[in-house]
Amino acid sequence: MSVDATRIGIIGAGDIFPAYAKGLAAFGNVRLVAVADARAEAADARAAEFGIVAMTPAQLLASDADIVINLTPPAAHLAVGQQVLEAGKHLYTEKPLAASYAEGQALMDAAARSGCRIACAPDTFLGGAGQAARALVDSGRLGRIVAGQACMMERGPDDWHPNPEFFYRPGAGPLMDMGVYYLTQLVQLLGPVRRVSGMAHTSWLQRKVPRGPRLGQTIAVQTPTHVVTGLEFEAGTFVTLSTSFDVWKHKSSHIELYGEQGSVVLPDPNQFGGTLSVCECDGDWQDLAPRAFTGRLRGLGVAEMAWALRAGQPHRTNGELALHVLEIMDAILRAAEQGSAVLLATRCERPAPLPLGFAQQIGCEVSA
Repeated sequence: MSVDATRIGIIGAGDIFPAYAKGLAAFGNVRLVAVADARAEAADARAAEFGIVAMTPAQLLASDADIVINLTPPAAHLAVGQQVLEAGKHLYTEKPLAASYAEGQALMDAAARSGCRIACAPDTFLGGAGQAARALVDSGRLGRIVAGQACMMERGPDDWHPNPEFFYRPGAGPLMDMGVYYLTQLVQLLGPVRRVSGMAHTSWLQRKVPRGPRLGQTIAVQTPTHVVTGLEFEAGTFVTLSTSFDVWKHKSSHIELYGEQGSVVLPDPNQFGGTLSVCECDGDWQDLAPRAFTGRLRGLGVAEMAWALRAGQPHRTNGELALHVLEIMDAILRAAEQGSAVLLATRCERPAPLPLGFAQQIGCEVSA
């Protein structure tokens, strides 16, 4: 770890915290220094677990942390994010950017006023699979990508997450909580979306936890749990996306893209690695190995942001990308509610691919 590593603080000591703490430890250009939470006992426990300092949120915002990661639930992203930016800290927030497109725009406005940068998960598109897919698409080997399909269907987090209620509130659900990985991957591969259509429904207004320590407890459902959408990209590609918390099992691929000269099947965009399957025209499927960053590296986007700040370059998990993806999700739900397609107002540039040798530039000791 470099002695001048960028100092990182985290607000939110919940279930995702260990993944970030362990992931950040793999990068030599950042150093996790403190954790804060509205529940002092939670911050104390995480601090003891990872050998860092426990603070109150106010103390963290007054500290020497350069970047503050916001790991609070989506409903708190706007308020906490504004506090971080107003304190003069760069903000990296868990996905989605905010609970609604309007709140996301307000957060972007706050970043503009503060002069600080804003970044947002997911950063998995920076992983080996996403970067290999990007190189394949950009090479022209498949020709123009004309269509695709994507699928995220599972039974939901009821039986494994200790506090699953927030997954069924506005700002979450299968689209906002998990579809964001798929949409971010698609935008970095294909560019911005122009128009969306949608259908959505809530299969059960109440759900009972099927197993685990909360067996039989009831969860009130306040957001659609099965959403199907058509995405029309500005480049002309049309992709269908299904997201659901109502399915036990299925055999659909995570993401498939169909080009003029062939097709590619991508692995789970919630992971950094995984093998791609590629065929050219009607030839046989061939495996394509991922590039660097294939392990469990939550925080790669934070390390890339810290590197970009030092280099005076744009960072890749930028707010414009996150806001565009958030508007896509917001527009899908509106399209489903009103029964007609919705044109998007935002656009974003595709994030630049990571340069070869980037792992060494950020002192990454783990790439597999």
